[in-house]
Amino acid sequence: MVDPLNAWWAQQLVMCNWAFMPDPMMLPEEAARERLAALEIADRGELGWRLLELRGAVEVPASWLLASLELAALAGAAGWLSHEQACQWGLDTCRSIHSRYADLDAWLEAVRTCRGAEDWMRGDDGLPEACLALSTLEAEGDGVTWALLEACLEKKGKARLWPQQAEDQVWRLRAAFSPVMVTPACELDWVGSERWLSEVWQIHGRDDLIRAILWLTSQGDRQGWDIDAARLMMLSQEECQTWLESLEPQVVAYGRLLSQYVAKGEPLEWAAWDWLRAVDLAWAGCCSGWLTQQEGTMLATHAGDLVVRRYSDWSALARAYQRGRSLFEGQDRLPQLSMDWRLLMSSPASPWRGSLGELLNADVVEAARHSIRQWRSSPRHWVLALASVRDPELSTRQGAEPVLSESRVEEARQYLIESLELYADEGAKALMRYWLPAQAHHLNQLAADAAHRALPPSRTPFGDPASADLINRDSLSKATRHSATIHMAEKYAFYLQMAMDSQQFSERELIEMASSLRDVLCRFYSSPKQLLEAWATWDSLLPEPEQPTLTVEIRWHLEDPGSLFHWLDWASDTWNEPGERPSLSHFTALALVGPLNTPVWNLPQQESDREGASIRDWIDSHYGLHSSTELIDFVRFLLDVGDRQEYQINYAPYTLNPARLSSEIATLESGDCNEEERNHLSRLIRVRDNAESCNDVDMCAWDLAQAVDLAIAGRQLGWLARSDFLSVLERAYALASEHYSGWQDYAQGLYAGFSFFMGETPDREAFLASFRQAITAWLSAAPPLAGSWASLDFPGARPRHWAPLHIDTLPGDGRTLH
Repeated sequence: MVDPLNAWWAQQLVMCNWAFMPDPMMLPEEAARERLAALEIADRGELGWRLLELRGAVEVPASWLLASLELAALAGAAGWLSHEQACQWGLDTCRSIHSRYADLDAWLEAVRTCRGAEDWMRGDDGLPEACLALSTLEAEGDGVTWALLEACLEKKGKARLWPQQAEDQVWRLRAAFSPVMVTPACELDWVGSERWLSEVWQIHGRDDLIRAILWLTSQGDRQGWDIDAARLMMLSQEECQTWLESLEPQVVAYGRLLSQYVAKGEPLEWAAWDWLRAVDLAWAGCCSGWLTQQEGTMLATHAGDLVVRRYSDWSALARAYQRGRSLFEGQDRLPQLSMDWRLLMSSPASPWRGSLGELLNADVVEAARHSIRQWRSSPRHWVLALASVRDPELSTRQGAEPVLSESRVEEARQYLIESLELYADEGAKALMRYWLPAQAHHLNQLAADAAHRALPPSRTPFGDPASADLINRDSLSKATRHSATIHMAEKYAFYLQMAMDSQQFSERELIEMASSLRDVLCRFYSSPKQLLEAWATWDSLLPEPEQPTLTVEIRWHLEDPGSLFHWLDWASDTWNEPGERPSLSHFTALALVGPLNTPVWNLPQQESDREGASIRDWIDSHYGLHSSTELIDFVRFLLDVGDRQEYQINYAPYTLNPARLSSEIATLESGDCNEEERNHLSRLIRVRDNAESCNDVDMCAWDLAQAVDLAIAGRQLGWLARSDFLSVLERAYALASEHYSGWQDYAQGLYAGFSFFMGETPDREAFLASFRQAITAWLSAAPPLAGSWASLDFPGARPRHWAPLHIDTLPGDGRTLH
């Protein structure tokens, strides 16, 4: 039985010079495809645009409606649309015709008026013969009457023009580029998609495509624009002009436009530019066969998920995309917004009809969220996330690991050598030296004490710290709720990424370290929000010297829902740090070195032969030690008696006989002295003058500092086993508790010993001044990372520090839970 609606549709096609047939889709497939090609419709993407254009406004010409009927019939006959979907388009067009014209004559007259003579054969009364034929059919009762058409349309109900499955709804977003007519996709949907991916995106395969989509969703062009905009808002007009003048020629137009948007108060939001393009790339991947339909839908749904979170309606989405396109092209496209988006925003046939907020099915979105985390489930993505804050280009490496260029590999190797003195022969385990949990403990303790106004006095017996350093130290109270491990861990992650890029270390070991890094961060930070807030806080409080702060970049990741941080696998069942976490007592013992050397933030490990040679040279030049036996014996000597014994035997007795002291000094001053005698004379003079209170102060601290410093060197050379090294720390700790009551007393003994036993040098006063300044910083924690005395209870002293509000501390502190 012939469907009356199809019969009426077929009758209208007569006006397109079709032979009359009962079914509008009876045209042979090859003929239909030839006709589509003649109309320059190469694929279903172009077909979708044409149909949308022909139905693109409330008042469209009658000839457009007729053309819409023809395209729907051609698509159905060619097999581009299913019979049902082609009928839906025909049904929708028939409904538009019936609703706009009172009867068949009005419709025919409208067609005649719009199309004029064209190629039609005209009858004696001026109407096209096709129109006359249709009028005759209805008059004679052989056609479908206007009333019957109305009845059929009412019975059919509303047409469903676009794919209706829940998982297909995301593809409506792709209509920003070309409507999706049918799923699953195939080459017919986008002829030349592979060529387009290659020429426009430089994407040459599946892995490239996935990386590009993950980059667009997580960072895209918007990150750089957002950060530039945030900084421009803080600049004066003159500073803004200076910024513009600093830009490279190829981005000057972008800079000017961004400045205009900032100046006139245009909403500084353009993420739709990235997220809609991600949907487009996902569809291209399906059409090219590089993605399965399920994979493409999942990736597109991820982008759609972000869209729905950010935008309240379709118009906000379109305007945001238009801003992004404008910045990308360096030309303001906002004045053309209405024209460019007219079809999607106003067409009754638009796939963008309905609420944007209700576009996606909740179950589909949840499945996509799970899948997108699977794409980023490897520990390597944690390293990428952290390192990309310093180097945004790293965000392009999500998904399968890409093949790096030789220049990038060489750049990474040079960085490791020049910045870290890390060489391939040291092995991946050498990175453990940059894992500094004791530093995090120190910062956490300072923050807790600052919050309770329990920091050390700002004045010390050795001088006063700079006011700016004190302000910086006191401001740590703002970080009391934030674990400081991220301050150290993000730098470690960057070093780890450089080691990965250098391709000269064990990949297995590097991945194990990345996994350990993830374990630690998951333990100390329960969510990406908590981690990023902690990072931003500590970064603002501890900016790197002569380096721009990363706070703006960190806060961008905090606020952008697509940031990789929000899509990592935020879970860990293990506790395995990248490096050893010293006990609190061992860290305290390490701090006995004080400013005699750079701050020690972790237990030392054996160094490479290259670094070992430098350490051996230092031990030889300063102490004349050449073997493990000599070093161990000398460390024992320092702990047992040390230089303090020399003072007690050779100099302390002079304090009881000033006359003899003066005579000895006069004798040495009257004759020629060798180096040893000159040193002896200098020390006698210091005894006479009680320089730095050397006669009143216990100088055991000088021996302890040297002993621990040499033990560290011995451990780095492999001359001390771990157990022997820890024994030295424990004995030094015990001796410190016996000889001193606190860090200030210890510092006075250390300074007195440093001054008393220093050999003669023209730079003596400069060395002493520098040492006093360093001790001041260690005692006051100004600047905070100068040294660790201010955060540690002195060995054997009564605890005086406030417990941090979190568990990011060293083991051994009985006032915190572990």
